[in-house]
Amino acid sequence: MVIRRNKKNKLEAKDTSKKNTDIALRRPFALWTDMDRLFDQFRSNFDDIFWNPTTAMTERTPVTDVADLGDKYEMRVEMPGIPKDDIDIEVSPRGVEISAEHDESKEEKDKNWLRRERSTMSFYRSFELPEELKTDKVDAELKDGVLVLTIPKLEPKPKQKSKKIKIK
Repeated sequence: MVIRRNKKNKLEAKDTSKKNTDIALRRPFALWTDMDRLFDQFRSNFDDIFWNPTTAMTERTPVTDVADLGDKYEMRVEMPGIPKDDIDIEVSPRGVEISAEHDESKEEKDKNWLRRERSTMSFYRSFELPEELKTDKVDAELKDGVLVLTIPKLEPKPKQKSKKIKIK
């Protein structure tokens, strides 16, 4: 029996009684070395995610829902904690671009800081829609951390009704 790596960088055991030229013989303690390296990599990644303030939870893509309401599109974008002044919306005849950059740093004096962390959040989303839009009649409202965009279509197409088909 021989331990080797497969194409997905996972360890697997192979029977050596069959002739196979792609199996490399390994020393028995090489498995321990590989396991130590994998655990070190896991610990490093775990620390980066939860304890490094520059990488922990700073990049977030807001959840977005897009609905076709026949004569208009409605977009709902979750943006908790971002004031409306920090949000940029651009609508072209075929798409929508939403971006925001928010820096949360409060200046508090008369404190002897031992540790102080700030939160910076930025994102960019772009959506291409299947029909042309009226760019001059777009309505945007931010309420309770949800941005609601109502974007009318230039030439609304009639809604197609679906028909149920019976199988013979």
